[in-house]
Amino acid sequence: MLSVDQAIAVILEGASALGAEAVPLTDCPRRIAAEDIAARMTQPPFAASAMDGYAVRFIDANLGSKLEVIGEAPAGEPFVGKVGAGEAVRIFTGGVVPEGADHVVIQEDVTQDGDRITINEDQKHPRNIRAAGVDFNAGDILVRAGEVLHGIHGSILAAANIGTVSVVRRPRVALFSNGDELVEPGTELKPGQIVNSNHYALTEMVRAWGGDPTYHGCAADTQKAIGEMFERAKGADIIIPIGGASVGDYDYVKPVFRAEGGEITFEKVAVRPGKPTWFGKLNDARIIGLPGNPASALVTAALFAQPLVRCLAEKKSADISFESAVLTEPLKSNGKREAYLRGVTAASAKGETVAPVPNQDSSLLLPFAHANVLIRRPVDAPSLDVGDKVEIVRLR
Repeated sequence: MLSVDQAIAVILEGASALGAEAVPLTDCPRRIAAEDIAARMTQPPFAASAMDGYAVRFIDANLGSKLEVIGEAPAGEPFVGKVGAGEAVRIFTGGVVPEGADHVVIQEDVTQDGDRITINEDQKHPRNIRAAGVDFNAGDILVRAGEVLHGIHGSILAAANIGTVSVVRRPRVALFSNGDELVEPGTELKPGQIVNSNHYALTEMVRAWGGDPTYHGCAADTQKAIGEMFERAKGADIIIPIGGASVGDYDYVKPVFRAEGGEITFEKVAVRPGKPTWFGKLNDARIIGLPGNPASALVTAALFAQPLVRCLAEKKSADISFESAVLTEPLKSNGKREAYLRGVTAASAKGETVAPVPNQDSSLLLPFAHANVLIRRPVDAPSLDVGDKVEIVRLR
């Protein structure tokens, strides 16, 4: 039976970031750039007026000067011609500054009389013009490979005349449940039935880790039904069966997996909760079989599925990140399996504190509404008192 660290190492062996795919700008937030992205154009592409007013030669913009208005330059319609001595062009914010002009007198600083303006305020220096390329120039690197794109990048890249972005492909993750006792929410339950609920949390966890999850439904406890689930999951990078991980008479997931040509690498992990977690490969897909008990499924997904999804989704290795927190409640000693307790953290003057939730039963979901970390308890760990430090893994 493998330790947690050994199991993670086996799962990640040979795993690396997937290839690139092109996505439209609307889909770029939270994606990872597969390559450097360079601007295709200069922004702004021309010298533009920052104010409504008159484009002039600064040398002519003296207090009391009278200038002839020879045309106008609204945004999108540049003035065709050149501003000469004693001339001005009516211009609006965003308009192209015409040739010859190096200053914009704001409209509040002039008096207009027909085709002539008089400058009523002293113009201390050339201003109110945004130079071409003041934001960025064609060829400038706007995003580096490996950088996580966020919402504002869509506007930046659009301004650079880029319509699609090359990003690291999200790993396709297929999930399915298994069990005759499972029924869908809203169903009138018969004796012995329970509501199928684990996949709602698991699909969102996969999505948060950078994966592209698809839930394929719940398979009955028959080899045919489970075989159909593996067929639906074809093309996925990761397949996550939920339930059927034990060795009971009706646990057909692993036998069907083997019959499909899959090879199981390990079938148990020395972890609590989640001992029946198993791992294997089927063609190009990696399979992480999770126990059906809710806490077991969510804890083992965070421990074993998370690093694999992140490794395939990012251009870097992705191990579980352990941090430190101070206990606010005592903990009993631990046994021969590494244990992960659901815990709740809080900030304090002495640093981050953590307390385990009261009930750690592996069938319970409600504690996850408050628990935001897992408290790691090594094999044969001694009892701990309030104020002692423990390692934690963040759930969210």
